[in-house]
Amino acid sequence: MPVIRPAKHADFAELTAIWRAAVERTHDFVSAEQIDAWEPKVRNEYLPGLQVWAVESDGGALIGFAGLDGTKMEMLFVSPQAHGQGIGRSLVEFLAERLGPLAVDVNEQNPGACTFYRRVGFRQTGRSETDPDGNPFPILHLAQEGFSA
Repeated sequence: MPVIRPAKHADFAELTAIWRAAVERTHDFVSAEQIDAWEPKVRNEYLPGLQVWAVESDGGALIGFAGLDGTKMEMLFVSPQAHGQGIGRSLVEFLAERLGPLAVDVNEQNPGACTFYRRVGFRQTGRSETDPDGNPFPILHLAQEGFSA
């Protein structure tokens, strides 16, 4: 049974590798150069600035994580080798039980993530034409029932 625990700073390199592998697998609308540019920001800025929960496999390897700012999930990534095993669902349920209803922004061009979030109880509350950096990646704003900002 996987274990969900608070991430440690020492985990950030491994979590960044999970982030990269998942983005390369699911974000075909993003160039390799963009991923290269984002990677140090993920490791050195985004992860340290969030409340991060890591998922360990039965063998102790990290296989996924979520990063939150309050009740907004800023990041949720699962190792591609563990996709479809309920890791993401377990993380969402774990966090919602502790924090209450959650919100998340998701790339509209990532249909797998859009479907996943709808399956775990998120509904669209808005849409932006660009991502927060102004890139032409439409963002869907989603929240669970009862979420309040």
